[in-house]
This record gives sequence, C-alpha cells and structure tokens, in this order.
Amino acid sequence: MAYAYRPSHFRAFFAYYDALVEETELTRHEIEMIIVAVSGVNDCYYCNVAHGALVRIYGDDPLLADQLAANHRHADISDRHRAMLDFAVTLTEDQAEIDDAAVEALMEAGFSRRAVWDVGSVTAFFNLSNRMAQLADMRPNAEFHTMAR
Repeated sequence: MAYAYRPSHFRAFFAYYDALVEETELTRHEIEMIIVAVSGVNDCYYCNVAHGALVRIYGDDPLLADQLAANHRHADISDRHRAMLDFAVTLTEDQAEIDDAAVEALMEAGFSRRAVWDVGSVTAFFNLSNRMAQLADMRPNAEFHTMAR
C-alpha cells in the first residue's frame, strides 16, 4: 500500500473513505460512478481500472465504466446520474463554477442537500486519491482489468 510510507495518513485516509461510503444516501454504484468519472478527468490509471471493476460489478454493465472514464457525457446513464456526474466533473475541473445554481440543479435532479454534499465529498476525496495514486505510481492488479466483463 502506497500510504504505508506514512501509517497515520493511511489510517486517516481509510477512515474517511469508510465514512464516505457507509454514511450516505448514495448507492455504492453511484459512488463508484463518481470515482471513475473523476478519475477519467484526472487520468488516474489505478483508480480507473480498480474502481471501473466495481462499476461493472455494482451496475451489472460491462461497458459503463469505460464510457464513464472516457467521457461521462456520452455514457448510457439516466438524466439523474448525468446531473450527478456533471456536478462532480465541474467540481474537479472548475470548482469556481460550483455555486447555488449548480447545487440547485443537482437537487432538481432528485438529490437531497445531504446527497449533494456526499457527491461533492466523494469527488473531493478522489481528487486527492487520484493524485496520491499517481505520486506513488500505483498499478492495479491484473484481475481488475477483466473483472465483471
């Protein structure tokens, strides 16, 4: 594990990850969709492959992860999920564009204020995670490439 260089960072990283995925209105599939879309924007090889496998597993769709990593705007997803990923990608690429109107648009798509916070939190966390994975030159296990295809 790359975070083994700093055990206190490792513990904090995974404690926060656990909080993000366990205490949320978002489904695991939605969380993984956010992770892959954000990781695609950030060109994070490790997260695209590892979390792409989870998108395939939770969504029972062998193509979706590749669509999300390449460009979520062309993915076969619902309008609700498109709004969620538009928000996540905008927060990743141009956070100054996240204003009351952006939050309201996500709420109009069916997300509560708490869920909007969770979309933003997962996005922000995986922007950090992508950068740390790249810093550590993390490589996915070979099994992740073919899992659930």
